Amino acid sequence: MINKISTFFRMILIIQILFNPVGLQGQVVETGLEMLVKSKFEVLKGKRVGLITNPTGVDRNLRSCIDIIYKAPGVRLTSLYGPEHGVRGEYTAGEIIGSTIDPSTHLKVSSLYGNTRKPTKEMLEGIDLLVYDIQDIGSRSYTFISTLGLAMEAAAENNIPFIVLDRPNPLGGVRMEGPLVEKDFISFVSQYPVPYIHGLTVGELALFLNGEGLLKNGMKCDLKVIKMNGWKRDMCFEETGLPWVPSSPHIPQTATSYFYPATGIIGELYVASIGVGYTLPFQTFATEWINADSLTQNLNALGLPGLIFRPVHYKPYYSVSQGKMVHGVQIHLIDKYRAPLSMIQFYILQEAHKLWPGKDLFALCEKSRLEMFDKVCGTDKIRKEFTKNFRTDSILELWNGSVPTFRKKVQKYLLY
Repeated sequence: MINKISTFFRMILIIQILFNPVGLQGQVVETGLEMLVKSKFEVLKGKRVGLITNPTGVDRNLRSCIDIIYKAPGVRLTSLYGPEHGVRGEYTAGEIIGSTIDPSTHLKVSSLYGNTRKPTKEMLEGIDLLVYDIQDIGSRSYTFISTLGLAMEAAAENNIPFIVLDRPNPLGGVRMEGPLVEKDFISFVSQYPVPYIHGLTVGELALFLNGEGLLKNGMKCDLKVIKMNGWKRDMCFEETGLPWVPSSPHIPQTATSYFYPATGIIGELYVASIGVGYTLPFQTFATEWINADSLTQNLNALGLPGLIFRPVHYKPYYSVSQGKMVHGVQIHLIDKYRAPLSMIQFYILQEAHKLWPGKDLFALCEKSRLEMFDKVCGTDKIRKEFTKNFRTDSILELWNGSVPTFRKKVQKYLLY
């Protein structure tokens, strides 16, 4: 009997190894940081290094790239630069950051989310090259890629080589959704003309910005990307074998990166709770006046691929409707590869308007929030067309029409 049980468990182990290689055979993907360590810091040897990073810049053992590079033999880490939320992640969303001293290394940390978003000549004095190591989440409005591009501009202006330590796109490298940014809507949440879900790693995005002359005045920096090993375009983050570190306070889990584009745009109106301020950031849509069962029924009747909605009721701890009972839906991704992520919020608005035509969220919000909505979309055409009849089919071509051309354009910059 014991031998039979032992044989049974051996069979289970073999099946797990075959179908779950990440969990039982170690890491599949090595990041740019880990490849840098493998090379014994070859490109940094003898250099004074400036580093742009945040808590996501870690190796497989969750050691910060700050500490790794600081202790690297033959390398002198001299300066740190903090994006939104700060180098060590101690600031909330949108909070202005001042320059400070890193408590671990005692190096100066220059803020890139304060009075300046772009490194100044003074900030870059005394460094020989600039390194970028931050985990992106694959959506254009996430500000770290804006920091990337502006830092590349500064490097070009000051003749400083720029190195990107590449990391996975948690949404994979195939999915692309959303319009390109129009010239009049360029902002820190839509800095460059890429789709809302851009499908690139930060290294590939850097190559694209540089190669297409999208930096200020068409300038180009001396760019090098330290590639990952083992990453494939169809990988979701869970398949990489890498640990997930919250990339910002409201992106606590890998899965949150899928929900961010699903509700983050409509969340800019600040008239409905999208779960920010509750335990489900970007996973809900709820107000004080919605009938949760009715909205759930309408949305599930659409038969949207990869999605199921369920009714929810909760009191946000902060942000929209703080301390008040709200009612709505929670989004469940049954098949994240098929779900039309960035269009989910428009389907929700469509069905909410059918049920409560007197509750126009665009009319209920402040004008400044409409402007932010347009900036995040990269155009005002989406809002203007959608609010004519609140039908998603009226904006589908506007939303995804530029994706095929963009996909062809970036092919020469793809590393994987």
